[in-house]
Amino acid sequence: MRALDLVATWPVGAAAAGVVCLDRTGPSGSTPRATQVLGVTGDPDRPYEWASVTKLCTAISVLVAVEEGTLALSDPAGPHGSTVAHLLAHASGLAPDRREALTLPGRRRIYSNAGYEVLAETLEARAEMPFADYLTEAVFLPLGMQGARLARGASPASGALGTLADLLVLAGELLAPTVVSARTLAQATVVAFAGIAGVVPGFGRFDPCDWGLGFEIRDAKSPHWTGARCSAATFGHFGRSGSFLWVDPEAGVACCALADRPFGPWAAAAWPELSDAAIRTAGAPDGALRG
Repeated sequence: MRALDLVATWPVGAAAAGVVCLDRTGPSGSTPRATQVLGVTGDPDRPYEWASVTKLCTAISVLVAVEEGTLALSDPAGPHGSTVAHLLAHASGLAPDRREALTLPGRRRIYSNAGYEVLAETLEARAEMPFADYLTEAVFLPLGMQGARLARGASPASGALGTLADLLVLAGELLAPTVVSARTLAQATVVAFAGIAGVVPGFGRFDPCDWGLGFEIRDAKSPHWTGARCSAATFGHFGRSGSFLWVDPEAGVACCALADRPFGPWAAAAWPELSDAAIRTAGAPDGALRG
């Protein structure tokens, strides 16, 4: 079975998925920068809710602001003792959906939508423009993500809408960055505040529960929503709406999907299966992935 044919077996009304890889056709020894879409299934232009995959876009916009000098990762933000970096890495101590500190910064990985709202408000104040506008100008427009949007007032943690075509562009950006430097992305996709325990919603408690600056890091987590074939360096995010995007920098492969059914046991079983098939067949001859 070709890898993306698995999507047709998902118990959903509609879904779209795709695989992107680095283009290694350049001169030997050169650093690969271009990416190519290996395969797509479903309607790439149908909009879906991205839910918490939105956090990837919010994190990238913050990294853009850091490179521009609008913010610094060490700037105070959130509860006392917390910084921009703590908020990005779910290490600020804030509760999941309340602006209440449950612990001191850096003590526990508490997955916090509230933290991303504070993060966006901090950037909004520094940039002196609505966060949704900053995100659009810093990420969506430069990357040509024409169907992606975060409406003013929508949550910077979960409110984005977009198409698979947009998500594939974002996947390519995370393989070969252009709106931020490769060095900045590399710093954001390794573990921040190492050694602290926490919960990956839907998958349970891990100790440590590794996260980067906006990107969940797979490391040794098991069970996990990415595949067993994905390297420990794999990073990304999934959303309650039935969305996910992961990037395996060691394999040079990214996979993403959108669906019209919320995350549940079906996704916890289906996503790793697709992920393993994508890794297994990404380097195979044409036809291994559905076109």
